[in-house]
Amino acid sequence: MPARLAHFLLALLVCCAVASPAAASVEIAFYSRELGGSNFPHAFVRLRGTVDGTGEAVNASYGFTARSISPGILFGSVEGEVIDEDEANIARSDRQFSITLDDTRYRAVIATVERWRNRSQPSYSLSRRNCVHFVAELAASAGLRVDQPRRLMKKPRSFLQHIRDLNRALLISG
Repeated sequence: MPARLAHFLLALLVCCAVASPAAASVEIAFYSRELGGSNFPHAFVRLRGTVDGTGEAVNASYGFTARSISPGILFGSVEGEVIDEDEANIARSDRQFSITLDDTRYRAVIATVERWRNRSQPSYSLSRRNCVHFVAELAASAGLRVDQPRRLMKKPRSFLQHIRDLNRALLISG
């Protein structure tokens, strides 16, 4: 092959590589913070990246909490809501692990968020539907193996560490 043709083909290959879209993906990271603080929820997720099929940029966080914190949460169900975490609360939280989602898993996670967002009220229950239950469903939607040991369902950090241990081979370390 003449040198001139080889250089042309190499230049063409470089142009094609530069012009093709970069690999895209959405990372879901699972966070916790210690109980006892005034910031709720104590477990939440953050999604960042780009959806392959649409090119949509993603930068969102989701947690589930009681709409107002009162003694009522100790006695039964109260109004709940899905909230977005702000950067300051994310920075004060512990990133436990993350996983990269394909488009199908990303859509499944968002569908789970919307299902929790649209639950009939009262939707928050400290024993049956709290922030840990929420992230458990998100983890399952993301394709992770999840079980819900009763002893961990009010312990955000311990629960997420348990899920991390069940799925260690799939995860991006925290």
